[in-house]
Amino acid sequence: MLAVGRTKAPLADAVAEFETRASRYWNLEVVEVREERARKTATPEAVRDAESARLLARVPDGVEILALTRTGDAWSSQRFAKHLESVALKGEGAAFLLGGALGLSDDVLRIADRRMRLSTMTLPHDMARLVLAEQLYRAGTILRGEPYHKSRD
Repeated sequence: MLAVGRTKAPLADAVAEFETRASRYWNLEVVEVREERARKTATPEAVRDAESARLLARVPDGVEILALTRTGDAWSSQRFAKHLESVALKGEGAAFLLGGALGLSDDVLRIADRRMRLSTMTLPHDMARLVLAEQLYRAGTILRGEPYHKSRD
């Protein structure tokens, strides 16, 4: 998981908890890149471009790039779990790119192998990171048949 910025209170503890839980199932590495400082002269596009360039520079070779964006495809937890299982079986790995407050650049969205959304609603950055971490944990429990996931679908 590659994310712009660090999580802040009050969600930092919850994010850390679910990232720890998810790492029981996946070889999870969390990389945080620096947020672009707000300047009067910086356009939203320039901020997105700078932050996205930092993310892309940290993506390992040979992994599937999944861009988290509100315009991406909506997946069920089960579909997400099956996709992660498939990626793991191929030995490829996946890099989830989570942009800053202004999202990801157009370049990242073009380069991404998949675009995914966590909700039809816009989520604050820290909340999106928490949802992703929880879904990574949930996917692991689904694949192992553990009782965390209660859905019938």
